[in-house]
Amino acid sequence: MSEDFNMSMRKFLKQVGVTSQQAIENALRDAPDSVGKSFEVKMILTIEGLELEHIVTGKIEG
Repeated sequence: MSEDFNMSMRKFLKQVGVTSQQAIENALRDAPDSVGKSFEVKMILTIEGLELEHIVTGKIEG
């Protein structure tokens, strides 16, 4: 894989990480009684043209 590909992938993944964390923090802050609760999470990554669908699941403690 080319260096340009590696850089664009890293940039995309950094954007995903930062914006996802902000969205989760905002949702937890705005949700009543979220402290101490556990939330099931799912992230779905799709790439059009490559027929890729990658699903990551987990838990976040509020």
